[in-house]
Amino acid sequence: MSPTTTATGAPDSNGSLAGTETIAPSTPLDPAAVAASLPLDEKVALLTGAATWTLRAIPEIGLRTMTVSDGPIGVRGTGDDGRPSAQLPAPSATAATWDVELQARLGALMASEARRKAVDVILAPVVNLQRSPVGGRHFECLSEDPFLTARLAVAFVRAIQEQGIAACVKHFVGNETETDRTEYLSRIDERTLREVYLAPFEAVVEAGVWTIMAAYNGLTRDGVAETATAHGPLLNGILKGEWGYDGIVVSDWLATKTAVEPALGGLDLVMPGPGGPWAEGLLAAVRDGRVPEAVIDDKVARIMRLAGRVGALSGLAGETLPYDMSGATDDPAGDEVVDLLTEAAARSTVVLRNEDALLPIHPAPRGRIALIGNNAVEPFTQGGGSAFVTPPHVSAPLDALRAAFPGAEVSLHRGGVTTVGAPLAVAELLTTPDGEPGIRIDLLDAHGTTVESMQLPDAASLWFPVHDDAVASARVMTDVSLEHAGRHVVELGPVGAHRIVVDGVLRSESEQRVGVEVVLNSSYSNPPSVETVIDVEAARAVRVDAEVQVIDGESYGRFVRLHFRYRAPGPSVDEELDEAVAAAAASEVAVVVVGTNPESESEGWDRPNLALPARQDELVRRVAAANPRTVVVVNAGAPVLLPWLEDVAAVLWWWLPGQEAGRSLAAVLSGAIEPSGRLPWTLPAREEDVPVPHGIPVDGVIDYVEGLDVGHRGWDRLGRTPAREFGFGLGYAEWEYRSLELVDGASGDEAGAAPLAIARVTIANVAARDGREVVQLYLSAADDDVRPIRWLAGFAVVDVCAGDTATVDIRLERRSFETWSTDAAGWTLPDGAYRVHVGRSSRDLRLETAYTIPG
Repeated sequence: MSPTTTATGAPDSNGSLAGTETIAPSTPLDPAAVAASLPLDEKVALLTGAATWTLRAIPEIGLRTMTVSDGPIGVRGTGDDGRPSAQLPAPSATAATWDVELQARLGALMASEARRKAVDVILAPVVNLQRSPVGGRHFECLSEDPFLTARLAVAFVRAIQEQGIAACVKHFVGNETETDRTEYLSRIDERTLREVYLAPFEAVVEAGVWTIMAAYNGLTRDGVAETATAHGPLLNGILKGEWGYDGIVVSDWLATKTAVEPALGGLDLVMPGPGGPWAEGLLAAVRDGRVPEAVIDDKVARIMRLAGRVGALSGLAGETLPYDMSGATDDPAGDEVVDLLTEAAARSTVVLRNEDALLPIHPAPRGRIALIGNNAVEPFTQGGGSAFVTPPHVSAPLDALRAAFPGAEVSLHRGGVTTVGAPLAVAELLTTPDGEPGIRIDLLDAHGTTVESMQLPDAASLWFPVHDDAVASARVMTDVSLEHAGRHVVELGPVGAHRIVVDGVLRSESEQRVGVEVVLNSSYSNPPSVETVIDVEAARAVRVDAEVQVIDGESYGRFVRLHFRYRAPGPSVDEELDEAVAAAAASEVAVVVVGTNPESESEGWDRPNLALPARQDELVRRVAAANPRTVVVVNAGAPVLLPWLEDVAAVLWWWLPGQEAGRSLAAVLSGAIEPSGRLPWTLPAREEDVPVPHGIPVDGVIDYVEGLDVGHRGWDRLGRTPAREFGFGLGYAEWEYRSLELVDGASGDEAGAAPLAIARVTIANVAARDGREVVQLYLSAADDDVRPIRWLAGFAVVDVCAGDTATVDIRLERRSFETWSTDAAGWTLPDGAYRVHVGRSSRDLRLETAYTIPG
């Protein structure tokens, strides 16, 4: 029998999970004393960033610059050194493991990457909830469930901060939509706010998180409608007051518009810098009495406390830091990193269907495997926006499958292009007007006179900074070599005022200038394209001549943004579909990789629907008809509709798998690693069934009308049947649930940290292979019509050998039973009868028992 395993529950009152020691770093410095010793102008200056990614230094007191970096898929750094970053699977993928230990290992890797990139603060994790499946940052969030989100976030944060790197949990709060994200107000009733949307933030505060990011949106609460960066009842009242949070609250980038309200409301740090509303406005507000200097001192003390925690405040006698400050990743492509990221991506993969045990596949000697799909050729490894990092490599599925099945013949077939836009123009096809490789850039002043010229190697470089204030626009010139007869497509996507000439013809012109506002919306990262179709009978060159404005990004600097794409003649989608179907028919197994792409999933915009792009549904149906041994692999971070789900032999949800995409897929298909993922959200069968179909503001407000019933709770409330429910995942083993008993909670400490009870669950692996199970525990209260029909209250991940049994203990924490009372303005523990359910998913509940809280 396998040993008893203690599972994750809620953190106890001192912030520690069962069996985990709380890390409470401290130094002998007195942050308040340091703050009080500084002159007022220096104190105020500390409260705005020094640059886009750095905080101010004061060498005289031993305070060095602190550097922050985007996450949560990897540590990008400041972007100045060009070094690649380890690219993790998307958070929605790692959440599918339900594995706090693996989450901690990934957090430790992030901390090591931060060391390598000289980063002090990682802007991760995101603990907003996946309220609607079309949310643009759905892939960046962990789950639709607040309990699962909280448990995984706590493990991730602790692992980062144990290495002396700060985690910055975001976005506080009610930031579940990208549409008009800087303008809308989230209207959430107090009970829902407390029990659902604040719950993950409360958990990470109890665990000791050092920084929290205030969101772009506003929130209505207690009659106060205010932006998240200036919401005193939330920041001062709940976060710092009620919860006792001693870290800093930093604004999302460019979210702060005024000086006084955010300063009084609880914001501590405005980013980015220099400049911004606090640069001069806050100093004046303190001097004329609108903001007390004591408020400034508290903010500075918090920054000093952060500096002490990350080792940025030196020269203090007796200062000690309880961390290994030397650990750094040697190589983001090293064996240890590759192995961890392969394991994470494989373990996160969810088996949605596996008829006749087709998976794992075992091709015959010299058997054929047809690998099909645009996402098989170019796997989508990460979503767009601030989470984007440049990896050291992307493991190709074709190479990995050939290595995993050396006796088989593995062929690759696109099956049709799935993106609307063309690929970036490659360097080999580009020549400057001077005959040099690449693209020539003339930087022009307001009169059109050339100030400076430079040369860029390829189209990927057409987002570049401009440091000379005299430069008003950039002229981009190159000759594109059209090497073959046929139809060629040239696309240019300018941001702002522009004039575009292609092949001697004016294609587009606009005098509409833009400014810093484009940084925060989709027009910046996904500008509309000006498309030119050119039919040629013989090879020739085409001149591209485009002039684009310089954008004043204020704290982001001045820059030019232009995308330049090119598609050469090639087979039509119909021809590629036919070729893929023929290959499938001639193969022993067909593996079809479908999914989303950078046009679909990104920060900055929400998806319009849940359909797979282009003709991928048609591809699946035709391949499955040609070969009944078809495995469909879904390469997407957020839900998409799978209308053929019950018509194919096997389906895997592969997520956005990160840099080890191919290796993880090969490990899953071959059975080297069991795909033990369980859905951290609900997969819809039909778009019209989704409880919250979108998050589009109405008159500037998003009403969270579903209340407590977010995600799977909403599906239960409405009685609708999804394609696959929350928590679903078959894995490769088979399981029996043998027994469930409740035992008294272990005696707690003086803070009352003992659980109310412990659920002891015995399961058996009845398969012929070892397996990993995720035992899920849900509660219900029959006499309470307001509470969700069922809610997740615990889980355990356990490995069990073939034919063996295991017993897991799951803590039933007091908070899982408590409700927020608006009348009492506090948490209450309702007495009465409850049911405790355990099983494999939210709707595959194998055992249950009663639990009573006496009156």
